[in-house]
This record gives sequence, structure tokens and C-alpha cells, in this order.
Amino acid sequence: MRILVTGGLGAVGTPLVKILRERGHTVWVADRIHAPGPNYIRCDVGIYRQVERIFEAQQFDFVYHLAAEFGRWNGEDFYETLWNSNAVGTKNILRMQERLGFRMVFTSSSEVYGDWDGVMTEDVPHTHPIRQLNDYAISKWVSEMQILNSADRFGTETVRVRLFNTYGPGEPYSEYRSVICKFIYHALHDLPYTVYLNHHRSSTYVDDTARTLANISEHFKPGEVYNIAGDEYHDIKTLSDMILGYLGKDDRLVEYIEYEKHNTRDKKSDNTKAKRDLDHRCTVTLAEGLPLTIEWQKKVYNVG
Repeated sequence: MRILVTGGLGAVGTPLVKILRERGHTVWVADRIHAPGPNYIRCDVGIYRQVERIFEAQQFDFVYHLAAEFGRWNGEDFYETLWNSNAVGTKNILRMQERLGFRMVFTSSSEVYGDWDGVMTEDVPHTHPIRQLNDYAISKWVSEMQILNSADRFGTETVRVRLFNTYGPGEPYSEYRSVICKFIYHALHDLPYTVYLNHHRSSTYVDDTARTLANISEHFKPGEVYNIAGDEYHDIKTLSDMILGYLGKDDRLVEYIEYEKHNTRDKKSDNTKAKRDLDHRCTVTLAEGLPLTIEWQKKVYNVG
């Protein structure tokens, strides 16, 4: 197939593109920076003219729409960019889909489950009165609603996926990145960081996430929504302890706080649908994945 991956230079997009090419697909990559590479197109999805230009130049059978601004605090500090990339950007891609009819996968987030305090099955946001707790979460839910409305009005065919705490090599550090990325960077550089004790997650190694995403192109069910998460349900302190233990460091620079406001407390995913339909498998445990991620950061930042 001829496939476009928006956000294809990102932490999840990069391994996804690699897998799709290994499976024989012709893949184009769109991202916001100037970059070399085969079939690369610079594009800010929040700018309609740039999006339209891609689809005028090439025809695609399938689009993976990963391009988005990431993170709760990023969405507070840079909310204009977040809303333009996430909500307007998705609308721009939908306009092309309505015109051209390609199939699409949209990457949403476990953040859309908001203040739900039970097991997160895919139907929860549609059947229970929950509230998203930050702009990032709201922007992802708005995009899901736009996708459902487009399907109803124009017959577009899209699968939505909600990623749960994907981590691994390839995620560059910033204060707005994922918790594992931040913990590792701070521990490596002997910088202080905060651990919220009463929060639990279902972390997913990036290669497992990317493989399951790639499988959707081969097992596409229009209108479906899937959780993509790890099988190990753990608290946040466990991550910190494992990272510090691997590095042989103590926790004197760690501040422990009971919980973080405006953040979902517990993300316990039900992965039944993804395992059934997409052959989702968790092949890399935390005990295996954290050292791989730490060693990657050591190399990238020349530490240790």
C-alpha cells in the first residue's frame, strides 16, 4: 500500500515507518522539521495549505495520523500550538479524507479517560459521564469527536487508538516528555524530580506499540477504537525505583508527593480488543525495556 505517516519522525512514528517499510509498503513521512530521507515531506498539519499540498502531490491508500503536540503541561504552556496541531490539524486531515477517501488510523491517548477510576474499556467515554482533566486530553477527545462526526456525515473510515504511556529508545528529553523519559534523564544527570505516589500506569514499550499500529493496516475495521497498553500495571514509584536501581543510585534527589492534580490517577487498560483483532502482544517487560531506554539515553547524551 501507499501509506502516509504524519508525525513520522516522532518517537512512535519512527519505528512504525520502519516496520511498514519492512512489510513492503511504500511509505511517505510528514513532519514539521526540515529533514532528509526517502519520501520525506515537511508539513505542519495545523496549516491547511501545507496539508493540501501533500495530497495534491501524492495519492495514498492509508494514513497514520500521529502528528500532534504531546503532554499535559505542554498543553498548558503552549496551548495555542497544541490546539492548532491537535484539533485543527486533525480537521485538516479529515477534510482531505472526505475528499479522497483514504482509510486512516488516528492516535488518541489514554488521557481521554479523564477522571474515570475503573478499568478503562474502550466504551467508557461514550457511556459514562467522565471529564477530561487537561487541555491535552480535551484536544484528543475533540479530535475523536470530529472523526466520528466525519464518519457519520461523509462515510470516512477511521480507526482510533488510545496509547497508554508508550516509552522506549527514540524519545528525546524535554520537561514535557513522558514520565519514564524524564525520570531517566534526571537520574542520569543527578537532577531532582518528583514522584507522585498514588498514581498507576500501564506502560507500553515502543516497539510493541508500533507493531500493533502497523497491524491495523492489515486488520482494518472501520469505526473501531482500541486501547494499546502494556500488561504490567504498576505505580509511578516502581518506575523510579527500577531506574535508580539499574543506575546504582539512591533517591535523595526524589521528592515524593501523594498525587498530581489535573492528572488521571490510575490508568488500568483492558487490552482485550487489541489482542483479539490486532494481535497486540507485550513482548518487552519493564525490566527489559527500562535498561534499553536508559542505555539509549546514555549514548545520546554521552553520560555514564
